[in-house]
Amino acid sequence: MDHSTPIVIIGAGLGGLAAAIQLKQAGYHNLRILEKDGKVGGTWAQNTYPGCSCDVPVVLYQYSFAPAIHWTNTYPSSAELQAYCEQLVAQFDLGPLLSLATEAISAIWQADSHAWTITTKQGETLQAGAIISALGQLNRPAIPALPGQDIFAGASMHSAAWDHTVDLAGKKVGVIGSAASAVQLIPEVAQVAGKLVVFQRSANYIGPRGDREIPASEVALLMSNPAAAMDIGARNRALVFDTADTFFWQAFSWTPEGRAAYGEVARRHLESQIADPDLRAKLTPDYPVGCKRFLFTDTYYPALTLPHVTLETARIEQLTANGITVTGGVHHDLDVIIYATGFETTGWHWSLDVVGDHGQRLADQWADGPEAYLGITTAHFPNFFMLYGPHTNLGHNSITYMMERQIDYIKAVLDGMAARQVDVATVTEDAQARFLLGLQDRLSATVWADPACNSWYKNDQGKITQNWGGNCRDYADAVRDVVWSDYTLEQGNKSA
Repeated sequence: MDHSTPIVIIGAGLGGLAAAIQLKQAGYHNLRILEKDGKVGGTWAQNTYPGCSCDVPVVLYQYSFAPAIHWTNTYPSSAELQAYCEQLVAQFDLGPLLSLATEAISAIWQADSHAWTITTKQGETLQAGAIISALGQLNRPAIPALPGQDIFAGASMHSAAWDHTVDLAGKKVGVIGSAASAVQLIPEVAQVAGKLVVFQRSANYIGPRGDREIPASEVALLMSNPAAAMDIGARNRALVFDTADTFFWQAFSWTPEGRAAYGEVARRHLESQIADPDLRAKLTPDYPVGCKRFLFTDTYYPALTLPHVTLETARIEQLTANGITVTGGVHHDLDVIIYATGFETTGWHWSLDVVGDHGQRLADQWADGPEAYLGITTAHFPNFFMLYGPHTNLGHNSITYMMERQIDYIKAVLDGMAARQVDVATVTEDAQARFLLGLQDRLSATVWADPACNSWYKNDQGKITQNWGGNCRDYADAVRDVVWSDYTLEQGNKSA
């Protein structure tokens, strides 16, 4: 392994682009980025529903090595975030490394040549000494199987695959779901629909968002002294980060103070925006605060009070040709159904078929739930690294920080391999098992482990597979140094 070794990055969202930037700056010059879509941006290129935006302040949701000033809101839209990705490509000259509309469908480890053979849907075959998968966690839309879906005569779509040809003006619209994407799109749909029914399975803890438009005059003022603006921005970012990592984290680490404080934030926000006691009762969660993603919006609750909007909390029984019937026999006539039902997370069914050492398939190894050492690499899959992999999701802070730390770690492994003159690094089963044992011990002290908590962070067996068990500083400590005794190293056909 050296700086000329071919490295393939799969995915050109924020993670894949950051990996390419950091590796390029570290001197790795044989890089290629494969992206299945026709443009960069990942989730921000794919999610274009009305109201789609960042749900953490943008001061946190940008890279420390590429801060930006030209934001129009403190919580920018998906279009702005996709443009930020385009800016990264231009700023760091990633264009020559990019292969757009190129979907990797298989990656097979060749033990004799110590390389990965990658095949694309377009028929190309290429070799790589290492792979960085930047496919992430939230990219496979989940649509619940409901009786009658095949007979509904109207238009239907998932929020992550928005059909912009469907005109919602004056239509009878049903939105299934009430979580992160739903609370963004429902206020927008309510402005144009003739009738809107929101089908809620469970209520959410919601706090005030406090989004603020940043006028052009303010941006121009910042640009009058960009160096000072960047310095102040960095200090502001550190303050917001530290506040979230110290105090917001306590809602999830389940300190009495954290539970009480953020439960009170949500209660006060609900009471300030919803006067009707019956509607307020429907919007009050029946599970511990922090169990599911804590949402921030100032427009969702007011949308539910509009005269043409109905919150339906009865269970969906079936779809009909012209709507949805719920428990109790109530039928809602609908022209359009929108599934704001999130993403498939428990199975980790990547479109990429990964085959490691001795023919071990990643899909088989993860059949009972994904497992990865530090959330970055996994036993039996040499020189295979992941960004935003299993066990790295957060409830309290920004994933961009986590991905920067993961990229630092991957660089350290690659650099260490070069220094040791080895071709292959594979984490051992024992090291992975020890890491996972410690992680589950950490997670057992969080709200996600509570029996009353049922969320997408758990797999079908109730095991927490998505989330990291600490705050961001804890993760930075965990990945700061490479523990080489946790790896099997090989050079040529010999173990090092």
